Amino acid sequence: MSTKQDRILIFGAGVIGSMYAIKLIEAGFDVTLFARSNKYKSLRENGLRYKGKSTVRSIQVNVIDTLENDDIYDFIFVTVRYDRSESALLALKDNQSKNVVTMTSNSMGFSSWLDIVGDRLLPAFPGFGGQIKDGVLHARFLPEIIAATAFGEINGVVTERIENLAKIFKTAKLPYVIKKDMQSYLITHSVSDIAMLSVLQSENKIMDKKTARTRRTARKITVTLKAYLRAIQKAGVSIDPPMLKMVLNFPNLILDLFFMTWLRTNMVRDMMLPDYANNANNEIVLLSNDLMKFLNQNDIKSEMIY
Repeated sequence: MSTKQDRILIFGAGVIGSMYAIKLIEAGFDVTLFARSNKYKSLRENGLRYKGKSTVRSIQVNVIDTLENDDIYDFIFVTVRYDRSESALLALKDNQSKNVVTMTSNSMGFSSWLDIVGDRLLPAFPGFGGQIKDGVLHARFLPEIIAATAFGEINGVVTERIENLAKIFKTAKLPYVIKKDMQSYLITHSVSDIAMLSVLQSENKIMDKKTARTRRTARKITVTLKAYLRAIQKAGVSIDPPMLKMVLNFPNLILDLFFMTWLRTNMVRDMMLPDYANNANNEIVLLSNDLMKFLNQNDIKSEMIY
């Protein structure tokens, strides 16, 4: 790590923010976590609690619930859901920090975010997930080949701040990948989330486990995913990761079998828990609505999806 200690603010104390906080603190960075209300109080009193192997551990973290405009950080990581991203950026609008890293989905591009924080914006996407149960973080890591933190400039140029961010991730031993087209990457990821997660809820009701595991549910995901991928491709989006482009050529039967297996995993079981599902549904609804706006702006008619 460089002689100058990077100062990092993590705006959002949910699963993603907590995971980055743990990894960066352990790597020796100067980390502050922004939280509000009960979460702020809990972090102040108990530290950041997480499940480490078979035991619950705690790590102390500097936590704030108010951010002054002249409280300057090298990087601010915005780790909130998509449906809360705009309000989070508005809270950072007048802060003088130069780099705002949005660690969240995006289904229509960056114009509204740029209107708020300008060229300080650095889009990214986290490389892990999990849950917080009874105040304890339970992280879920996927193999690096499947999931790594992705980030990049909107114009695809590898700038000095991109290189500095890469050094931070390397020091913290966090897998990362630098992307040349973050908009395409985030829209593709949004499409996969919309296709896979929207089926777990219908008319604001969580699907029961028995129905979720049926071939019919798997086929609905298959058909929806293919339709959305074709639509964004027609709108000029480069499908990324490339393996999702291969999905378009897979027989429906193969995809059905894959999704039937996925729908039986513990991860999907957790997604169907009321607290998780209700929060995720708000995000998926907004991602879906904004994706339709993006497609309409590119003259892709909704009939193509359905």
